[in-house]
Amino acid sequence: MKQIAIGIENFKEVIDHDYFYIDKSELISTIFSDKVSLFTRPRRFGKTLNMSMLYYFFSIKQKENAYLFNGLHIEKNTDIMEHQNQYPVIFITLKDMKQRNMNLQKQKFLSLIQMLLVQCEELLTSEKVHPVYRNYLEKLLKDHVDDITLQNSLYYISVALKQFYEKNVIILIDEYDVPLHSAYQNGYYDEMSSFMGDLFSTALKTNDALEKGVLTGCLRIAKESIFTGLNNFHVYSIMDRAAQDCFGFTKDEVYNLLSYYDFTSYHDKMKEWYDGYLFCDQEIYNPWSVLNYIKDLQYGVDEPKSYWINSSGNAIIYDFILHANQELRDDIDNLIQEKTIKKTIKPELTYREMDDIKNIYSFLLFTGYLKIVRKINENEYELMIPNKEIKYIYETMFKEWLDTKIQEISSPFMKALCRGDEVTARKILNEALAYTISYFDYHENYYHGFLAGMLREGRIKSNRESGNGRYDLAYIPLDFDDPGFVIECKIADSLQNLKEKSQEACQQIFDRKYLEEFEHDGYTQMKGYGIAFYHKMCYISKVDRM
Repeated sequence: MKQIAIGIENFKEVIDHDYFYIDKSELISTIFSDKVSLFTRPRRFGKTLNMSMLYYFFSIKQKENAYLFNGLHIEKNTDIMEHQNQYPVIFITLKDMKQRNMNLQKQKFLSLIQMLLVQCEELLTSEKVHPVYRNYLEKLLKDHVDDITLQNSLYYISVALKQFYEKNVIILIDEYDVPLHSAYQNGYYDEMSSFMGDLFSTALKTNDALEKGVLTGCLRIAKESIFTGLNNFHVYSIMDRAAQDCFGFTKDEVYNLLSYYDFTSYHDKMKEWYDGYLFCDQEIYNPWSVLNYIKDLQYGVDEPKSYWINSSGNAIIYDFILHANQELRDDIDNLIQEKTIKKTIKPELTYREMDDIKNIYSFLLFTGYLKIVRKINENEYELMIPNKEIKYIYETMFKEWLDTKIQEISSPFMKALCRGDEVTARKILNEALAYTISYFDYHENYYHGFLAGMLREGRIKSNRESGNGRYDLAYIPLDFDDPGFVIECKIADSLQNLKEKSQEACQQIFDRKYLEEFEHDGYTQMKGYGIAFYHKMCYISKVDRM
């Protein structure tokens, strides 16, 4: 039985080790339509593995590995097969260019170029390569390289390759937008954008040595940003029919995968959790999560979980929630309730534009956190969360954010209750409740847990027997003469009877003598509060001991 390849992105390794491989070789024929192609897909959708496949197919250095394509779909296309192993290929992945400043990014890029040159040692000594270009390549092997030489590096290498092999060069750039994403998050986006623009201009625009250029990434960065003047440049996004099934798994591919491992009984769970993406009109599963779930099933773990949440990239979703206005919070609220939202989608973006909330939805769509339900009109779409895995990520990120907000107001809330200021305490608690989302169950246990979270700084006792009954929460002071309090919670059935319900809770504290236990133990400053809740509103009343 074939093994599952988790995180293996080298095409030769997948084939040689006989891992289960879902054939995506028809992608090879797609790139012949354009001089330069950009394929945008969410992370973990097989972009790097596909680029590795392109490298092994086209590279003139990989003729001994031509067998890797035996039996694959592309073998039936005799016209395309004539191009197998006929070109010098530059293959570089930028997925690790995540440095905190521009200087470190340039050092990282230089190290990638140097590793590339190690694979092309023949260029450094061959008289086929013009001395000027050999000199450029030797400069790139030094510890310190000027910016212009570094920006021209792919151009220099491609020209040298053409001179050596007497054939034009195919340039493969994987995860081209990762450096831009990192620069956006770390505050040097303009520098990075300028650097990448110059790099791509020399390598992909004004390069007579270029046969084809192929790029992958998550976002389609606006052409006027880093692809200025690039002609015969085509973007294949999740909205395009061409190559719609070349990244990710189709429903038939997933069913065949489940059948092979005799796990077809888990098809419904697989669909609920990892299906739901729509690339043009093709239903697509998340391949990373599908393979991880199959692997877990082999070990007897049959409950699905979110595998995506443990991979990089979710931090930006947290940042969106952290800085969200009420519109975005309401939209997330609706999405988690599995409702749809209607938004204008901008096919091209720059990362700088993501500071505008209107563009956040485009980013969420292209990075896999939303899916298109239907097109309403030009650039306006109905959107929703694709599946349970992504829903879980939204819930988790929102709860982490809410937890942070609660920590910020926890201390003022406790101080207000300790000093007997129920009005201030009510305002603080209502502010906290406003941050919650309607998805949460508004039952007494939920509010009980919410209050416990608000009071985490103190010595909190929950649901303890006291007097003639069981109080909900109590804050017990460290010293007998310091203030503390007991809380009883109630659920109101309308806004109108919030106050009445809170007073009813106070009466329960009084009638059941919840405070008397503490007085008996010597605590002199205990107060009682009745808190009534209705959805995102509360009312707090104080027990009158007189």
